[in-house]
Amino acid sequence: MAFSGGCQCGAVRYRIDGDIGNPHICHCRMCQKASGNYFMPLGWVQRESFTLTRGAPSWFRSSDMVRRGFCQACGTPLFFEPVNSEGINVTLGSLDEPEMAKPTLQSGQGSRLSFFHNLSELPDEAQEVSADWLTAVARKTYQHPDHDTAEWPPKDE
Repeated sequence: MAFSGGCQCGAVRYRIDGDIGNPHICHCRMCQKASGNYFMPLGWVQRESFTLTRGAPSWFRSSDMVRRGFCQACGTPLFFEPVNSEGINVTLGSLDEPEMAKPTLQSGQGSRLSFFHNLSELPDEAQEVSADWLTAVARKTYQHPDHDTAEWPPKDE
């Protein structure tokens, strides 16, 4: 199996030639801060299966045991790498096809927010408001598409 992914602006792209193991969501406070979100979805990849195909991430050492890779240009969190490890965790949302890596467990439950279990009960936003706004955004977007490109941004930019 092969996967590709990258940051929002396309400056950093990667390829995985193999499986993504342990797809999970982590609720720990460090992952909350690193993602700017309530949790971070991660999946384990063996180092020999992982290749950077464009650019290079910047790194932040979030603890003595971990460094986190992100795009310096757009800030997208991309990697969680235990120091001296044989693999790397990729952020599942940075995959071109995140639907292919369904989380199978949760970790860091001690920091899980009290309302997390009820999020699916929130009312949906009005479709007409969302559709109009999304259509307007899509007219001119600078977000990299969900597939590899020979170059980015396109030359006409």
